[in-house]
Amino acid sequence: MDFFKGLADNQVLISALVGWTVAQLLKTIIDLILNRSFSAERLVGSGGMPSSHSATVCGLTTAAGLVYGVSSFEFAISFVLASVVMYDAMGVRREAGKQAKLLNMILEQDSFRLTNEAFQQRLKELIGHTPLQVLAGAALGIALAFAVDGCYA
Repeated sequence: MDFFKGLADNQVLISALVGWTVAQLLKTIIDLILNRSFSAERLVGSGGMPSSHSATVCGLTTAAGLVYGVSSFEFAISFVLASVVMYDAMGVRREAGKQAKLLNMILEQDSFRLTNEAFQQRLKELIGHTPLQVLAGAALGIALAFAVDGCYA
């Protein structure tokens, strides 16, 4: 039981997990409202509004700053990690999603004769984020880290 108590007492970890969980729930609700259908994949999938990657790393970084101070190595490591993750979400992963969308469109043309099984294996298109989605996830993660901090006070 000491292990689980230790996890529950870890404000930095809890802030990151709360950021991810809330962002995934919001993403699912927003998708449900926009598409008028429930997609269970949105509960754990990447891409969409808000960015759960950004919410997670910004929750982690903010909590590290609150617990250890902004001059600590914990904050520095978290800050660098957050910068890389958010840059990647808007850059490489977003471009990979655009390429997947284009490839899927090409594969759907009549000139391609794919078996039904091959056609079912579409490339995942929603893997990156727009800058607005990353910003929203970052703001959510920061706000939730402050809320979690209030619970530990």
